[in-house]
Amino acid sequence: MPTFSEWLLPSLPSTMPTNERVFGYSPVNSSPCCRPIRARLDFSALRHNFSVARAYAKETKLWAVIKADAYGHGQFAAARALDGLTDGYALLESEVAVALRERGHRQPILLLEGFFAPEEVARIVQYDLTPVIHSRNQLEMLAAAHSRPAHVYLKIDTGMNRLGFASQDTDAVRQQLERLGICQITLMTHFADADSREGFAAQLEEARQLVDRANLPWSFANSAALMKHPESLGGWARPGIMLYGGSPFGATPGHTAAELGLRPVMTLESRLVAMRTVGAGERVGYGGTWQAKTDTPVGVVACGYADGYPRHAPTGAPIAVAGVLVRTLGRVSMDMIACDLRDVPEAKVGSPVTLWGSGEGGAVDADVLAEAAGTISYELFCALAARVPRIYENL
Repeated sequence: MPTFSEWLLPSLPSTMPTNERVFGYSPVNSSPCCRPIRARLDFSALRHNFSVARAYAKETKLWAVIKADAYGHGQFAAARALDGLTDGYALLESEVAVALRERGHRQPILLLEGFFAPEEVARIVQYDLTPVIHSRNQLEMLAAAHSRPAHVYLKIDTGMNRLGFASQDTDAVRQQLERLGICQITLMTHFADADSREGFAAQLEEARQLVDRANLPWSFANSAALMKHPESLGGWARPGIMLYGGSPFGATPGHTAAELGLRPVMTLESRLVAMRTVGAGERVGYGGTWQAKTDTPVGVVACGYADGYPRHAPTGAPIAVAGVLVRTLGRVSMDMIACDLRDVPEAKVGSPVTLWGSGEGGAVDADVLAEAAGTISYELFCALAARVPRIYENL
């Protein structure tokens, strides 16, 4: 019977040379993919970004957040790249945590939403995992369990209004946990607006009052709080998006990823597969939403919303062709994107294209693209489709 690790990621061996192509094959047979789109994942950039987080953290320990398949970058690869650097890993699913243990990772592992079913408690104890406790239902499951974890995070809702106990219930919940034999308790909250001051100060004040009253260790800071609010640092911080080269402040001038010293881990790249001149007055794409005012050279890129590119990206979204930053034209199709080649006279079929990240085609800030598309870089990374081949570098 396969282990959790083998079941979850059979294609990634425990030892793998750097720059090996992973998942770079057709989903229907073992032939290499010929369509030019691919995602390159540079794990030296992940380690660099972690060092940036470490510099902000000072004496605070760091949970490397690798939930959501490490924000689309591959949770097992990310864990491997950070092994020996991070103080612990934070994720959601206990089965993934078990797979990490089976792969030899011995650092603490935090389950950010705790457990979802009673049978998970025994697994958590067996594999020495740290669950977040955020609901009465979880307390009931703990009370019914034959064995219980040594350490839990007690999540308090200070204004996110999502998960967590009310502040006034902190003492009672702590006492209940201690009656169950759980004495290693860390207070946790999650900031709703750490990238600005609005609402943040009130949440932090409420959380700090709880810490002073309960005299417990605490973990409050996410990426934005880690970088902007050193007063929120406790025993542990939880950097996420910054590890993958996205700014927790989006494309805000002065706080872009590059200005914060962050490097993109994921580069989505492709090539021009066709070119044409669109005459003045002619339209491009479904619905004809873009119309040429003059004769315009247009390139067609092998990438579309079925690859994870945001369908709602409008005309003018940034795209790089042969080292030049240009713009998209018309609607994004399932498999193709049109782009304006007026500034790239040397473009030809086969010219390299960067959709986001930094590659042969040039550089496109994922946060800038996300802002143009009305979303955030987190969604771009997480939405990368399974059909896109991944190239793992410097792992």
